[in-house]
Amino acid sequence: MRLGVFLPNGQNGYVISKNSPQYIPSWEHCLAITRAAEEIGLDFILSMIKYRGFGGETGYWDSCLDSIALASGLAAATSRIELYATVPVLGVHPAIAARMITTFNDISGGRAGVNIVTGWNQPEYAQMGLWPSADYHDRRYELTGEYIHVMRELWRTGRSNFKGKYYQLDDCECFPTPGREIPIVCAGQSPKGVKFTAEHAEYNFVFGGPEKLRDIAQPVLTESAKLGRKVGTLALVTIIGAETDEAAARRCQHIVDGADGEALMNIVRSASMDSNPGGTSKHFRDGMTADVTEGNLAFMGFPVIHGSWRSIARQILEIEARTGIGGMLLTFPDFVDGVRAFGRSALPLLREATPAEMVA
Repeated sequence: MRLGVFLPNGQNGYVISKNSPQYIPSWEHCLAITRAAEEIGLDFILSMIKYRGFGGETGYWDSCLDSIALASGLAAATSRIELYATVPVLGVHPAIAARMITTFNDISGGRAGVNIVTGWNQPEYAQMGLWPSADYHDRRYELTGEYIHVMRELWRTGRSNFKGKYYQLDDCECFPTPGREIPIVCAGQSPKGVKFTAEHAEYNFVFGGPEKLRDIAQPVLTESAKLGRKVGTLALVTIIGAETDEAAARRCQHIVDGADGEALMNIVRSASMDSNPGGTSKHFRDGMTADVTEGNLAFMGFPVIHGSWRSIARQILEIEARTGIGGMLLTFPDFVDGVRAFGRSALPLLREATPAEMVA
């Protein structure tokens, strides 16, 4: 199973609480996390992009470092770990994105990947005059399909004359070409998003409890197999480890008790504009009252795997066995210490043991 870290390049990472670390994102912090992840042998890091945060007392995501620039810098400062940068289809033309990612790939020595974001948060793009129309949520996957087609054509051949509904290119050039197939990941929660990811990406990353993960992971495998592809699912989770299960549970509850209610409501209001059934909007609404193991919104809706480090390793193995996911994208309240503790206390158990052995 592939394991990576979701870098906290947005303010306060992925915990929306007054009872969690408060920080403005920085290069130094992200570099320390990435080097720690590389040192313990994790497979990849992924950074996101957000152009407008959700405010509240904690200023959640109000500050955010650019993903491609950050990933390029991290690529130059590392040697083995794979790096995924986020490209927002509403913010960057696909021909420009193709060149930026080609440069990033060159800096990394062929370790670059792309996270494609279709855009669900209307205020984020409307502030720049980039929100296309009132019906964009309904047609965003159609536009993004053309976007990926243009990028991949330029990466493969260096030239495109694509003529579509949303993009028209006239002998467009992008040299040099990367010389490799650059992997793409997407976040598709809804049935439409799952189908899109099965067609266009190498991985789908989603958040939800074990039952939801299984309901998404299996259709992705089925749909992609029909196209002669194999698309895996990466589960977004928060890890909270402690000496005992009880201590970890107390920390989870402390974070929930300090949840930034104003920021949470801003997230729910923004997500409610997305009309796709079973997608982000419903998950965030449900997350206001959900148990932390299913995805409480104080943890950005990511399920929390918590307990002793041995218990965490056992839970990860059990989730893998129950759902068929291909990997996990990990977050922590304290990222540097969290990554190091995970590598010291949980990762060896994951690499060496089976679920049955973990229970014994």
